Amino acid sequence: MGLTARIRTRDGWAVSHAVVTLTDMTGSQVLRVEADIEGAVRDVNPLPPGAYTVIVTAVGYAPAAASAIVTASGRAEVGTVTLARQGGTELPPPGPWTVDPAHSTVGAVAQHLGISSVHGRFTEFAASIEVAPDDVTKSRVEAVIRADSIDTGNAMRDGHLKSADFLDVERFPEITYRSSGLSVAGSDRWTVHGELSLHGVVRPVDLGLAYLGTGSDPWGGTRAAFRATAQLRREDFAMNYNQVVQAGIAAIGTTLKVELDVQAVQGDSLPQA
Repeated sequence: MGLTARIRTRDGWAVSHAVVTLTDMTGSQVLRVEADIEGAVRDVNPLPPGAYTVIVTAVGYAPAAASAIVTASGRAEVGTVTLARQGGTELPPPGPWTVDPAHSTVGAVAQHLGISSVHGRFTEFAASIEVAPDDVTKSRVEAVIRADSIDTGNAMRDGHLKSADFLDVERFPEITYRSSGLSVAGSDRWTVHGELSLHGVVRPVDLGLAYLGTGSDPWGGTRAAFRATAQLRREDFAMNYNQVVQAGIAAIGTTLKVELDVQAVQGDSLPQA
């Protein structure tokens, strides 16, 4: 095997149409190969030992470059190359953006029995984003989630989660989040500071936000994609129910991992179907 590589988007999807070009130290092209449907590059021809530059391109994505050293065996293992959407290094245009629930996910993961995870999501929510024109750190996010829309794929478990042991949806029908500001956390990465209202308790919660890029949609609009994560402690929101199944092991973990995959449409409303 000569050259091997994996081409992925920032959220882990394969880029099946990527093209990988290998150049030597003189800038001469030594190899050009396309990724397969799984985003994998495998070229069986051995390469002369030395230092090379790997350039990865794909339509709709910003080019990426990496260095590779070919050993005496003639192999170069590049590993995973991550491509950002074209325009991903530029911030979304300022102004209002409306989150599209049909193409977004509000999910949570809890540990179960200390050995596995249970995944759930909220199916009814609305959110808006306001990108500040002069100082992006002054941008705002607001979201409202229907607590009784929790769905873990099991009706009995969902009923328990809606009860007073957990979400208590009759008393607290909505979960809300309002941001108070942003701070830079890296290239295309931000920390969103805000307050989460859950189960009648309001606490500050930071979201780790990755901006995945902006592009046109088939309906003539402009869309931006984001991925955000956070970790919550149930006891911080007065959800203390648990059942110990054996010494030191609880049926349900004390923390929740929040995972948000967000697609927002430019403008203050969603397009009409």
